[in-house]
Amino acid sequence: MLLIWGFRSYVSQLGVLTFLCGRCQNPAAHSIRKVVRKFTLFFIPLFPISTKHYSTCTFCGLSTKVDPAALPSFAAQQHAQQQQPVQAWQQAPSTMSTLPSQPPAPIQPSGSQQPAAGSNPGNDYFGAN
Repeated sequence: MLLIWGFRSYVSQLGVLTFLCGRCQNPAAHSIRKVVRKFTLFFIPLFPISTKHYSTCTFCGLSTKVDPAALPSFAAQQHAQQQQPVQAWQQAPSTMSTLPSQPPAPIQPSGSQQPAAGSNPGNDYFGAN
């Protein structure tokens, strides 16, 4: 009798938070991910073996393990970050300047030199006309 068994990891993203990275010292977005490793029999996942949580910096790629007890504080912080842009957007029209009704005029070259008929001015950089 042939038994095919193994393990497979499933990754799910729980959220994205912005905080200071420990390696690059940038205030970057960090992806909070949950990795569940499951036992499989005939390629069918049966039960979880382990569950781990990671925070990954989107700027430098540093992955650090997150304590599962700290996840509620991450969720509260994410909820606060999601509420903040909405409030700032609602206040923005009073402080936002109005946009001009017409686009700016195109910039004209300062000299009166015109390229000769049949020449390609884009090739002047490489020395070919």
